[in-house]
Amino acid sequence: MPPPHSPPKAILFDLDGTLIDSIADLANSANAMLGRLGHPAHPEASYLSFVGDGARALVERCLPAAAANRPEAVDQALDVFRTIYRDHWHDQTTPYPGIPAVLASCASAGIPLAVLSNKPHEFTTRCVRHFFPQRAFSAVIGQRAGIPVKPDPASALAIAADLGLAPSDCALVGDTRVDILTAVQAGMRPVGVLWGFRKREELTAAGATTLVTTVQDLTRALGL
Repeated sequence: MPPPHSPPKAILFDLDGTLIDSIADLANSANAMLGRLGHPAHPEASYLSFVGDGARALVERCLPAAAANRPEAVDQALDVFRTIYRDHWHDQTTPYPGIPAVLASCASAGIPLAVLSNKPHEFTTRCVRHFFPQRAFSAVIGQRAGIPVKPDPASALAIAADLGLAPSDCALVGDTRVDILTAVQAGMRPVGVLWGFRKREELTAAGATTLVTTVQDLTRALGL
């Protein structure tokens, strides 16, 4: 565990796999979609590598190749997945233990917080309102039509600009290579968490300068 940095002036958090453990609801909803369309299901563990790049990528990865290669089939499956997930997004999803306390510590230190996710914007905002009702985030941004998803740094840079901060004054905390690459390309401090959906090797290869195993480690790494 490296020594703590000075606290960043703002912290951007990924959502799924970083703030909330949502893999069961994502997997169950995707498998229900597959069943409805007559396709075989996948083990929950497979979804750890399917998620991270947005709902369309998730659907493409879990569909059989013959369907995944047809845009109209992907469109249909995505609509079905969204409909199912809309009713089941919080059946088993919960914040990771200790995360609410970390957010409270950040708020007590006067550090602006944001959520930047590749999850569809509708579900990103629902999750944040539901699981963190006491936190006032400066921005909550999910995947939106016409806006590039992570690892494109545009949304991360827009958050920093809206806060009047240089990107180097911000930390971006996430659990996948997509999050780390976003931080690197935006010029933000890349912090990888190891309780999420991906492994240490992936985050290191993507350029994480700080890796944390526990929520307590995250607090220390952020200098809180």
